[in-house]
Amino acid sequence: MVGSGELVNEKDVYTSAQVSRLEQARNSDKTVLIRSAGEVTDAKSRPSGGPLTWHFRMQNARDVSWGASRAFVLDAARINLPSGKKSLAMSAYPVESIKENGWQRSTEFVKASIEFNSAQWFEYSYPAAVNVAGIVGGMEYPGIVFCSYLSTGADLWGVVDHEFGHNWFPMIVGTNERKYAWMDEGFNTFINGLSTAAFNKGEFNSFSYFGGEEMLKFTFNDKMDPLYTRPDEITEFNLGTAAYDKPSQMLNALRNLVLGPERFDAAFRLYIQNWAYKHPTPWDFFRTMENAGGEDLAWFWRGWVLNNYKYDVALLGVSPTGTKPEQGVAITLENKEQMVMPVPVLIKEANGKTQSFTVPVEAWLRGSDATFFVYPSSKITEVIIDPDKKLPDLNRKNNSWKPAM
Repeated sequence: MVGSGELVNEKDVYTSAQVSRLEQARNSDKTVLIRSAGEVTDAKSRPSGGPLTWHFRMQNARDVSWGASRAFVLDAARINLPSGKKSLAMSAYPVESIKENGWQRSTEFVKASIEFNSAQWFEYSYPAAVNVAGIVGGMEYPGIVFCSYLSTGADLWGVVDHEFGHNWFPMIVGTNERKYAWMDEGFNTFINGLSTAAFNKGEFNSFSYFGGEEMLKFTFNDKMDPLYTRPDEITEFNLGTAAYDKPSQMLNALRNLVLGPERFDAAFRLYIQNWAYKHPTPWDFFRTMENAGGEDLAWFWRGWVLNNYKYDVALLGVSPTGTKPEQGVAITLENKEQMVMPVPVLIKEANGKTQSFTVPVEAWLRGSDATFFVYPSSKITEVIIDPDKKLPDLNRKNNSWKPAM
């Protein structure tokens, strides 16, 4: 049996050999088998006598859960936390789940996910983190999650990382997921992207900002529900996008294009710290990010969260202001939709030099056209806006300019 929290009577429910292995696991960064596949059918893998009573202790938790099976293989490893404290990663799974990149890697995944998020955001607060193989695709509870016994490889990493990410949202930061799904599933999807990029030198990393052109058009179509919509009011077909994908894209845009990773990460950590074991609303999140980030972000929340605004900025023209390039070149952009964002620009010159800079969001304060001036050292051969495709631009065909031949 496995459960949320700390098992406090292990000597009553494990054999002496298993107790010894569990103690070894508490001091090991490598996975240690507690109950092997060969022991599953061995009656000696349970203490002799009558029924066993398992005692678990859990604090600062909104819920608890447990799993039990005669078929469980059990393994564990130490989790190293930033404060110097330790927790225990544990996995319970049937023999059938042991295959190439299968559940024998589960504890490795649990340990990596929790160590990354603890160092990056806020320290994991429970004495154990248990992953149970079951028939559900994935479900989270404080200190314990349930993932499909069929998952392997990238799928297994993805579901383990996602379900344990929920220990930050909404287990530690107690968001009301029945009202604000985007602050639960969406925030979790966002932190999953960073932990996946970091895991084992990017072993399972396939990050994409918007999942391709067709997915981008779906995310920002006329019938997409705004993020602020209550989940039981969201059109069923839109739920995955409105609750998971778009809020993650929103946070990536805020981190990478608006505040920058340093300011964003500091503000996001402060939000988690201030609202740990409390119940924030969206406005608490908005205020924290603005206060800690040092910037009024009303325009950002208006476009990404409160409304279903679209984004399409076009490069209208490139015009010399003198007879020589170094005398100045005027570049004009047009915002064809309602969403406003800072605009990264890449300029290429005939001599091989490049310029990269960002047109600030304030450029749109006075209308839908914005003209800025550059002073290249040679003839401009190409101008590209959003060269890394980090913006949710619905029409990238109007994002570049080359001189007529």
